[in-house]
Amino acid sequence: MLCLGLMSGTSADGVDAVLARFNGAPQRPRWKLLRHRHTPYPVELKAQLIAAGQGAPLSAADWLDLAEATTELQATAAEAADPDQKAALVGCHGQTVWHRPPSARRRGASWQLLQAPLLAQLLERPVVHDFRAADLALGGQGAPLVPRADAALLGRVGGWRGLLNLGGIANLTLIPPGCGPDIDAAVLGWDCGPANSLIDLAVEHFSAGARSIDRDGAMAAAGLCQEQLVNRWLKEHYFQAAPPKSTGRESFGRDDLSRRLKEMEAISPSDAVATLTGFTAAVVAQDLDHLFAREGFRPIELLVAGGGNHNPVLMAELQRRCSGCAVDSSDGQGIHAEAREALVFALLAWWHERDHHGNAPAVTGAARAVRLGVRVEPG
Repeated sequence: MLCLGLMSGTSADGVDAVLARFNGAPQRPRWKLLRHRHTPYPVELKAQLIAAGQGAPLSAADWLDLAEATTELQATAAEAADPDQKAALVGCHGQTVWHRPPSARRRGASWQLLQAPLLAQLLERPVVHDFRAADLALGGQGAPLVPRADAALLGRVGGWRGLLNLGGIANLTLIPPGCGPDIDAAVLGWDCGPANSLIDLAVEHFSAGARSIDRDGAMAAAGLCQEQLVNRWLKEHYFQAAPPKSTGRESFGRDDLSRRLKEMEAISPSDAVATLTGFTAAVVAQDLDHLFAREGFRPIELLVAGGGNHNPVLMAELQRRCSGCAVDSSDGQGIHAEAREALVFALLAWWHERDHHGNAPAVTGAARAVRLGVRVEPG
């Protein structure tokens, strides 16, 4: 079956769209990535989405306009990846504007901006969306949703393998080995913390809006990471909490950056970006140390996907700090680093069609595994 997958992450840089073919057993499908296209958000739309994702007040009319513009760009991205309209089904994550993990006081909730019936009408095909709601309703975090799909797409090797996504937020998947005493272990995963969110916002701040990313890690390469700050930040509650856990730009956005910038007033902009880059890698390394202390194992490899994969300073920091595992791009496993999450949502749509469970309770904390997504048909 040919499926389209559409994904825009917390970086809000645009929509990744893939056209993929799936067949065979749902738990270990045969798959082929046929096409991947990235459609950037226009500058104004990106700014509006990032502001909305950090709590900026909007009128009801503004929310409607934003949802419609986001949906129309999703359709444009889909058409770029599938110009001949071959896909029978579309899986669309939508644009997260707020994520609230469950707590002792409140149930969890997550809002992905999308007008799914409009998207189905524009593409003239059924759309599966709202993938997080069923897991949240069962007491789960609703995130991350990619680990079970990662395991199905990548398969197993002789030891635990890790897949790290470096989008706006860093999330980690741990796939059990194909042999040995852990063969029956559950897939694991969680949101580590900020990846590119704080780095990008810092570059935008220091360049007065002229730049939005640290391209090729140039700014971080010119600076020096302040390890004493990194070590202090690693002691914050979120980074010490055990999984299941999830987070987003509402926690690691402009307000969080402003707090950290006050602690870096005495250092240069390049040192500040280098420190935030080292911090991103240190959060992942600490999580792997906590995993070893808690479970007694480390992954033998860490495959990196997402935009952070293209930052050589960040990749070097991961290699330096994540001792005991080989760090490399996911590209070598046939999964283009920036296509991975869109491919996951194409698979989740196919799983919805096949009535196959999509969440991993060991990851999200949900009461049970459940089929994910809501399907809407074109009129």
